[in-house]
This record gives sequence, structure tokens and C-alpha cells, in this order.
Amino acid sequence: MNFSMLRARLAVAFVLAAATTGAVAVTEIEFQHQLDTARGERLAGLIEEFNSRSKDYKVTLVHKAAEGAPAVLNLATPENVLRYAQSRGQFRPLHQVMAEAKAEFSSKTIAPELRVRVSDPTGKLVALPLAMSTPVLYYNKAAFRKAGLDPNTPPKTWWEVQDMAGKLRDAGGMRCPYTTSWPVWVHIDNTAALNASDVTGPKGELAFNGLVQVKHIALLASWYKTNYFKYFGRRDEADKRFAVGECGMLTSGSELAATLQESTALDFGIAPLPYYDDVHGAPVHALADGASIWIGEGRKPAEYKAAAAFIQFLLTPEMQVEITRMGGFLPMTPTARALASSKLLAGDLVGMQVATSQLKREGASHQVRISQLPQVRTILEEELEAVWADRKTAKEALDTAVGRGNLVMAPATPTPAPTKKPGKQKK
Repeated sequence: MNFSMLRARLAVAFVLAAATTGAVAVTEIEFQHQLDTARGERLAGLIEEFNSRSKDYKVTLVHKAAEGAPAVLNLATPENVLRYAQSRGQFRPLHQVMAEAKAEFSSKTIAPELRVRVSDPTGKLVALPLAMSTPVLYYNKAAFRKAGLDPNTPPKTWWEVQDMAGKLRDAGGMRCPYTTSWPVWVHIDNTAALNASDVTGPKGELAFNGLVQVKHIALLASWYKTNYFKYFGRRDEADKRFAVGECGMLTSGSELAATLQESTALDFGIAPLPYYDDVHGAPVHALADGASIWIGEGRKPAEYKAAAAFIQFLLTPEMQVEITRMGGFLPMTPTARALASSKLLAGDLVGMQVATSQLKREGASHQVRISQLPQVRTILEEELEAVWADRKTAKEALDTAVGRGNLVMAPATPTPAPTKKPGKQKK
């Protein structure tokens, strides 16, 4: 080999070595979820936006069963968040991940009513409340007009819902005046919180068979018999019925507004969840619930830095507004809420504004949600369906559900934080 050839090879080797040294390795992490196709596509859009901005990290969305080993990023839904909360050894606390990555972050910036189930006893976040909503009332404006009702005056109380359901059935000829999705979340958890009641007793025992709950379920049962109320299932089956104009009113999550707004065929309005005006102190507040991000334990430092970068990306005000616009979810910080409530976005985010109006700081004290206790929720759903089928009275069903629930869930039910005493009924 002559000197010129050797020099040429050395030059090539030097260039290749320099290129390799200068290249930055991209850290890839998985984001595991169990969402349906539509919601999964919305989440994929956020991830694509992050990946397009990041040179050092890449997030890959993966659909897997929640029972498997956790990935770096994991999405817990309301149905499985209890399992995540009870398996914290499998997850690294969010505040720890952010601190170790030296990422700017404070748990206190997250609205207190969104921290339930995702914070430790000191108030530090163990997970991120990404996609939260409250239950609201949707109503079909065209159906209201046909029944002679004012489309700009939705019902505020359950008694007004009853009156309007009757007019929708009689004057409007509607076969489904009122329906509901997520019956346990709406009619047990939130009806209790909104009407100065609770779902647990002073020692943490289940107690969702009080006066308010019995009265409410009895009222729904009377509506079911008179065709004011139609029941379609335990989850979100009723959403689809309302979306195609089959029903006049619907109670469901505020995030549904984003989906309904995509349709030009339905002229709908949004109002706060109805309450009982004969209960002292009502309405108090609704409860926020939804999906949260948990970070798997036992990962490499680079993977945790990637997770921290993704969390910071989600917490920017502009991305929180985009999450609200895209999915109808509540912004996580006061700054983002102020931005989302601006006049520029008011028309797009009506659902968010109604949902936020129902929240107060007291909402953070309601630690126990029956809708998040899978075994108890299933028991209660069975008992409620016995009421609709006229096999049991409201009191019999709720008493039975409480008894069965206390037997199966007493060891797993967390002790609730102190709350205000339930209000008394007006005489």
C-alpha cells in the first residue's frame, strides 16, 4: 500500500468517526394504552406532534392489555386506575421522574380537583391527570323546539328534567326523552357530590344508599316506567343514540362535546349536571374523572428523561388547549384554563367551560368513587338494572348493593378525607 492510498483511507476513517461521534442517539419509549380506535387516533396525533418537535426522543403508541407489564408511559382509564393505584411498586412517581430529569415541574400547578387518585398523601403527583372531564347534560335543540321548549333554556334541576321529558314525549313525539351513559359515575358518584351527600360513611364503609340516592334512583325508576327515561347500557352506549338524534337529553362526560361538534347534523346544547333544589346547599360540585399517565418502574435514566420531556410537552399551555379542543378535556393548570376560556376559543370549547363551572376545591376531598371500584360498580349496575326491570325498589337495590359491596371491597376501599356533612332536606 503506497502512502497516498493510506492517507486516503485514513481520511475516510476520520470522517466516518467524526460523523459517528457527532450523531445523537434517539431514545425511544413506548406509550401503552387501551383506548378505542377514535380515541387512540387522537392520542396518536399528540404523539406525532411531540416526535416532530423532538430530536432526542421518540414516543411510540402501543395498544396492549392493561394487565401486562407496564411500559415507560402507561395510560390508566377510570375503569383500571384503582389497579394502578394499588400497584404503585410497578410505577415510578411522576414527581420523582421529573426531579431526577431536572425538568421544571411542580405538582401544585395542577388544579387540586384533578389530583384525586394521582397524588400521594403529601400532595405530590404520582401520575399526570391528562384527560379529565365532568358529567354534563346535553340536549337536542331541534327536539326542544318541536316540543315547544325554549332551546336556550335547558333544565337546571331533576324536576325540570322530568317536566321537559314529559313534553318531549307528548308534544314532541320523542320515544327517548332522556338517557344516560356511565350510570354509576353520573347517578351515584356525581349525584351524591352535587347534592351534598357522599358514597361512604365516617369509617370508610360504603354508604351510597342515603336519602338523596334512594330518592334519585326512585325518580329514574318512575321515568323508566313512563318512557321518560331509556336505558341502553352500562358504559357509553347512550352517546351514540343521542348523537343520531334519537334522544332529547343525555347525561354523559363533557369530553363528548368534542365528538358531537364534529357532526353538523345535530344542533345541541350543553348544561351543567342537574341537581335537587330541595336539598340544602345544592348544587355543591361535580367530580372530575378520566385518564392519567403513569410511568413504569425499572427503566433506564435516558428513558425517564424522555418521559419527562414528553410530560413537559403536554403541560405547555398551548398543548393543553389543543388537548381540550381535540378531546374536550379539562386543562390541567390555571394558566391553560384562562387561555382556553378566552373569547377567541369560547365557541370551540363550550363543553370545557360548562365542565369547569361545576368544579370547586372541595372536589379533591372525594377520594372514593364507586365507578372506580370495579367489583362494586358491577354489583351496583346489576342492582340498578333490577330496578329498571321493576324487580326491586330503589331502596332494596341500593341497600343490597351496599351490603354486597362492603363484603367484597372493605379491605381495598381507602379511607376518605374529611368532607362536609351531608345537607339536610328542606321541609
